[in-house]
Amino acid sequence: MNGDISHASQMIREQLAARDVPVQRILMVCLGNICRSPSAEGVLHAALAHHWLGKCIELDSCGTSDWHVGEPPDRRAIVHAAKRGHDISGLRARQLAVSDFSDFDLILVMDDANLANVTALAPADSPALICRLLDFLPSPLPALAEGSREVPDPYIGGADAFERVLDLIDSACAELILLLASQGQSHSGHAPRGQM
Repeated sequence: MNGDISHASQMIREQLAARDVPVQRILMVCLGNICRSPSAEGVLHAALAHHWLGKCIELDSCGTSDWHVGEPPDRRAIVHAAKRGHDISGLRARQLAVSDFSDFDLILVMDDANLANVTALAPADSPALICRLLDFLPSPLPALAEGSREVPDPYIGGADAFERVLDLIDSACAELILLLASQGQSHSGHAPRGQM
């Protein structure tokens, strides 16, 4: 097991466990909000519904840039997500806003550049936990370069690039769901703040 990845995963798990209330709002972030983050929103949406958490946790996605504001996800992202049963065609891109840092409990970014940009914008008193989506992986995957915790941007790639992105997102969301489910059980006395 790669020590760097396992250490990051353990730190995130400890920070979530230390919360007084369960995570109720999650934001997925990439560069343009047309490939990776809407795909991640679609995958996690389905996983939450499957585990009966859909009414307890709200989801959204956005981009750090304003390049595609108002646009639907990339056609290829829509097609490949649909092959796995996820309909993301109704999503529309928006840019990360300062209000997101108070509106969301957990902000999950796709790569290191996203992490740097989001962290730089975050107010000093932001209660949101910010990390990479792949930080939830307890060990590295064969598809990733040694030590990498990035979901690669498939925009200039082909079908394989979009499938790889979904594979990585699926793996990370499966781990995240386990944590959210256990967190919900330990805070069962709290009512959800909203629903999807």
